[in-house]
Amino acid sequence: MEKVLTRYIGTPNLWQLETYRSLGGYKTLEKALREYQPDDIVTIVRDSGLRGRGGAGFPTGVKWGFLPKDNRPRYLVCNGDESEPGTFKDRVLIEDDPHQVLEGLIISCYAVRTSLAFIYLRGEFFLGAQRLQGAIDEAYAAGYLGNNILGSGMQLDVLVHRGAGAYICGEETGLIESLEGKRAYPRIKPPFPANIGAFGMPTVVNNIETLADVRHIVERGAAWYNSIGPERNRGTRLWCVSGNVQRPGVYELPLGIPLRDIIFEYAGGLREGRTLKAVIPGGSSSPILTADEAMQVNSDFDALQKAGSMGGSGGMMVLDDTVCIVQSTYIIAEFYHDESCGQCSPCREGTGWMEKILHRIEHGEGRPGDVDLLLHMGTNIFGRTICPLGDAAVWPVESAIKKFRAEFDHHIREKKCLPGTVSIL
Repeated sequence: MEKVLTRYIGTPNLWQLETYRSLGGYKTLEKALREYQPDDIVTIVRDSGLRGRGGAGFPTGVKWGFLPKDNRPRYLVCNGDESEPGTFKDRVLIEDDPHQVLEGLIISCYAVRTSLAFIYLRGEFFLGAQRLQGAIDEAYAAGYLGNNILGSGMQLDVLVHRGAGAYICGEETGLIESLEGKRAYPRIKPPFPANIGAFGMPTVVNNIETLADVRHIVERGAAWYNSIGPERNRGTRLWCVSGNVQRPGVYELPLGIPLRDIIFEYAGGLREGRTLKAVIPGGSSSPILTADEAMQVNSDFDALQKAGSMGGSGGMMVLDDTVCIVQSTYIIAEFYHDESCGQCSPCREGTGWMEKILHRIEHGEGRPGDVDLLLHMGTNIFGRTICPLGDAAVWPVESAIKKFRAEFDHHIREKKCLPGTVSIL
């Protein structure tokens, strides 16, 4: 297939403006400012069927359309926090091709009529922050940012804000709170950021991969983008494949191809002698799929949802028969307990209780009734918190128990992992 976002990844010095322009960079920005009005861009993106690549999969053009038509200042925030375990695609884009992201962002800012944009970047992305800031500085010097961009009258400033390693800042309202200099407590919605967002003004929040896609959609048209992938799931997607595969990495593939092809064709399959046990398809918060489910499902948003999981952030973790499901579930639960912001008591207390129960099951101290207690606790967390972190903590635990109950029962009964599985704790 034809690569889009990763077409030039691997080109020497791609992060430098001279290299990017030699490959046609910023020509689409010139075209957008010369040939289209802002509303035209919104229509093109909406008609393309582009869905957000940050996790929720919400239609991007529709999201832009929620901005109120009033005279208040408005902002675009690029979400580059990327702290979902198993996800590392945005890192590749900002480290290797930051001008592509920046060009998509500038076109998007033109579409939503903003003169100020923020890029909220995960604090651990040290190299990415350096290259992104370098690209921004080059863009200012070349007239792609600042006043009267390319003589069009457009004005735009872009500021990079680095986070400090908090998972909760990936949630858009928690990100906005952090951007404003406050503790990253997610906000109650409504009001939604489109009406009251950063600094009390209308704000649209988009993921790095989403904004990079905008550049290509404007360049080649909505019809071209609509020709890739199944209905309601258009375009390519960056899949981050990790775990027990021969070739872990980032793979750009059309939405809708079989999940088994991603694992066995592109990522090289499992190690010799191993069999597939389970797949976590969309980052650690997505419900786990059994091997049979994973071998039959396609990779688009709707197919994964129908199978009881989700595409999420595109972080696909492949587990072979050496993995202890109880142990992997405990590790995930430990992460969500650590990353709970503590604002909502069901999440603050519940994630800690789930971690403690899973810890004792994994370490041979499980009690009869612990598994059912975990399921009951999940019903008291799910849907009862301000942001989805509580749900994200419940999904992997609940799905692992329902699909691998026998393994949990074995841990409690025999006080050890299943024969053939390997402990990493």
